[in-house]
Amino acid sequence: MSERSGRRAARSTTPSRGLVLDLVRTRAPISRVELAGITGLTQAAISHAVRSLIDDGLLVETDQRTYTGGKPRVLLSLNPRARCGVGVQLGADWIVLVLADAAGQVIARARLRGARDRDPDEVVAHVAGELDVLLRAAAVDPSAVVGIGVVAPGALDLVQGAILVSRSLERWQGYALRDALAAATALPVLLDNDATAAAIGEFWSGRIAGSLAHCTLYMGASIGAGIVVGGSVYRGASSNTGPLGRMRLHRPDGGTVEDLAGPRAVAARAREAVAGGRDSAVRLSADGDPFLDFTAVATAAVHGDALCRDLIQESADYLADAAVTVANLLDLDSLVLAGPSFTTAGAIYLRAVQERIAAEFFPAARHDVRVMLSGQVADAAAVGAAALVLQEELAPRHLVAGG
Repeated sequence: MSERSGRRAARSTTPSRGLVLDLVRTRAPISRVELAGITGLTQAAISHAVRSLIDDGLLVETDQRTYTGGKPRVLLSLNPRARCGVGVQLGADWIVLVLADAAGQVIARARLRGARDRDPDEVVAHVAGELDVLLRAAAVDPSAVVGIGVVAPGALDLVQGAILVSRSLERWQGYALRDALAAATALPVLLDNDATAAAIGEFWSGRIAGSLAHCTLYMGASIGAGIVVGGSVYRGASSNTGPLGRMRLHRPDGGTVEDLAGPRAVAARAREAVAGGRDSAVRLSADGDPFLDFTAVATAAVHGDALCRDLIQESADYLADAAVTVANLLDLDSLVLAGPSFTTAGAIYLRAVQERIAAEFFPAARHDVRVMLSGQVADAAAVGAAALVLQEELAPRHLVAGG
C-alpha cells in the first residue's frame, strides 16, 4: 500500500480525526479537554484521534500549557507543512498555480499564459512541468502533496472530470481535464468550478469561521456563486450550482446580471461612451480585448476618472441587486466578493453590496450579514482549489445535495 493510500485508509477508519483536525486548525492552540467539551466526544475518542494525527505529523504538542489548578493541559497546534495542496485556476487569459500548506496559506505561486487558444494537452504538460519547478523552489517534498484541485469556468461534468460548456474555453469542451492532469502529475485530481472553490477557500482559511450560510460571489470572465452551508458545499443535482450571471434582473434596461454587471458589459459601455465623445482619460486596448478594457476602466475609476467611476458604480449596483437577492433567498450570514474582476476596484463593489444588504436584507432584525472582500481576491479560485483537495484528504465533509 502506498503512503498516500495508507493515509486515506487511516482517515476512513477514524472519522473523528477530521472533526478534531478542523477544530485545531481553526482554534489552535487548544487542549484535549477543550476539544472534548466542544465536540461532545469522550476523552478516549479525543485521545485516539489526537494520537493518530500526531503520528501522521499533522498535529504537534506545543510548549504552551494552560493551568486550571490541577495538572497543566498540553496545547495542540497544526503542523501546516505536514501536508500541502496544489490549486490550478484554468483561465482564458491566465493560468494560476498555487501551492498551499495545510492551514491554507500560500507557499508559492506561478502565473502562466492563458488556455484560451492553446492545445489542452500542451497546457496540461506545461502545468505539470511548472508544478515540479514550484515544489523545488519551495523546498516541498512531493510526498507531502495530497493532490491537485483544478477549477474552470463554465458548466462541468464532475463525474467525467470535464468541461461541458465554457464561453471562454471552447477548445476545452469535452476534454478529459481531470484524468489528463492526473496522468501528467501522478497525483489525485479534483475538478470544480471557480466560485465553489473560492467559497471552500474562504471556509478553509477560517475567515468565515462560525458562518452557517455563506456565499462567495465570484466575478472573473463570468459571474458565479459558491455556497457553503454549515461548512459543507451545496452542489445541487449536477454540481453546477451558482451561475449567478444568468440571473435576469427586473430593470428598465433588462438583461442578465452578466449582461449588465460583467466585465464584458462594462468594457462595451466604455468603448461606446468614448466613441461617442465622452471625456475620459481611460486608454482602451487596441484589439478590443474586453478584459483588458475592464481592467483599464477599473484602474481609471479608482484614480478619479468620472466616466469610469460611473461605469464601475453602475456595474456594482447591478451586482448588488443580485447579491441581496441571494442573501435573502439563502438567509446568508456571510458573503465574500472574490475573483480577478474585484482586484482593482473591489472597494467600490464592496461598498455597493454592503449598502444594499444593509437596506434590504429581510431577516435583518435577527442577524447581520458580514460582507467582505476575499483575502486572496485575484487568486481566490486557485487558493480554493488547493483547499478543496486539502479538505477532501484531511477533513472530508458531506456534500449537500449531489456531488
